[in-house]
Amino acid sequence: MKVIEETADQLAIEALEAMEKHGDEKILDRVSEIIGADSMTTQEAYLTSVRVRKAAMRARKYLHSLEAKNSES
Repeated sequence: MKVIEETADQLAIEALEAMEKHGDEKILDRVSEIIGADSMTTQEAYLTSVRVRKAAMRARKYLHSLEAKNSES
């Protein structure tokens, strides 16, 4: 169901922003618990979105560091 993925992804975006703003990774877990209390399906979609977005953030950081190293040379 499209609404599940869209809702879960939006919550993942907001939770990741809150995590960065407050420097607290526990925010991601707490949001997951809140979602899971009512919908395990939405919780699974949320956790998938968080993992995908965190992986993309790490990959972008790595790629940007490579670009920075190359521009220094």
